[in-house]
Amino acid sequence: MLDIDFVRAQFPAFAEPSLQGQAFFENAGGSYTCAPVIDRLTRFYRERKVQPYAPYQASMLGGEEMDEARLRLARLMGVDADEVSFGPSTTQNTYVLAQAFRSFLSPGEAIVVTNQDHEANSGPWRRLAEAGIEVREWQLDPQTGHLDPQDLEPLLDESVRLVCFPHCSNVVGEINPVVEITALAHAAGAFVCVDGVSYAPHGLPDVGELGPDIYLFSSYKTYGPHQGIMVLRRGLGEVLPNQAHYFNADSLSKRFTPAGPDHAQVAACAGIADYIDLLAGHHGTDAAGVHDLMRGHEVKLLQPLLDMLSARNDLRLIGPTQAEARAPTVAIDLGRPAEPVAAVLAQHGIMAGGGDFYAVRALQAMGVDPEQGVLRLSFVHYTSEEEVAKLMQALDAVL
Repeated sequence: MLDIDFVRAQFPAFAEPSLQGQAFFENAGGSYTCAPVIDRLTRFYRERKVQPYAPYQASMLGGEEMDEARLRLARLMGVDADEVSFGPSTTQNTYVLAQAFRSFLSPGEAIVVTNQDHEANSGPWRRLAEAGIEVREWQLDPQTGHLDPQDLEPLLDESVRLVCFPHCSNVVGEINPVVEITALAHAAGAFVCVDGVSYAPHGLPDVGELGPDIYLFSSYKTYGPHQGIMVLRRGLGEVLPNQAHYFNADSLSKRFTPAGPDHAQVAACAGIADYIDLLAGHHGTDAAGVHDLMRGHEVKLLQPLLDMLSARNDLRLIGPTQAEARAPTVAIDLGRPAEPVAAVLAQHGIMAGGGDFYAVRALQAMGVDPEQGVLRLSFVHYTSEEEVAKLMQALDAVL
């Protein structure tokens, strides 16, 4: 079992006086930052805030730490180091990729997007219609939010070059079968882009094993600094048009980051790997074991909350009712504006959010008014049983 006391000791936020008495349930919008990341970021700004890769010590150390972040995260995800790129955000990374595909694809060719996605993995791709690319929509079930692979198959033919979908939605929460979907798309001759922003905080995936050509997530939702992290496999990355300076065209890790990197934040991302190593060492396991420990803890805490919400007739729980099938990102349609309810929960010491969370298409498809939005309650492995009990008590009082 996950040692929750050890876990929470790695996050300074839990010792912060101004946060005492409050339980954090808006982790899907950005997690607390672990101590190794904070330490690395602070050290970089104090000791290494110079242009990296020059032949003097502060510069060399800064460059080495940036390289370390890329190498160690790549190893955790089962890919090569140069297949990992950093950008200012996942939305920006997706936009740059879409511009590369705009030049790569020809009018009449097609891509597939979903209406289950956060807008970051939907809007940039849909704009390719302006260049004559056909955009096909793989639609979710309007009652359950489920994305059925059987509904993808009729959309796949020899014209489809790219399939984009989320590992899990930031409002539906259901974990999509990435291996199965990727195999379907690859069999049809299409590349695959997976938005992992809402999954990665619950355990970094083995992207090499899952098989997509692109995997995107945000480090600021994965205990780190504000960066977008992009895995772009070599087979695709080397054929897409270069989007960076012409002299970086031969560097896979630079081809799709036209802006210069944020040196300090890239270096600090190595702290994410430090943290996973700390958990692995403390629990006597490896990175895959840490993933399973995180998920096991989350599933245990999530099921009572789902049971409580499912039993109520004054709200609609979005997504699966079984914790094993989803991430602990729980959206609730209250039939009324959600943000005022989140404000009342704050008075009970619950930090949660209300709104559309950039999932307007998904909410509309499920018959939810985006203007009213949903109440979203999201947590990760550092959340305690006591905090979930406090949340349930507050919900009972407020609802």
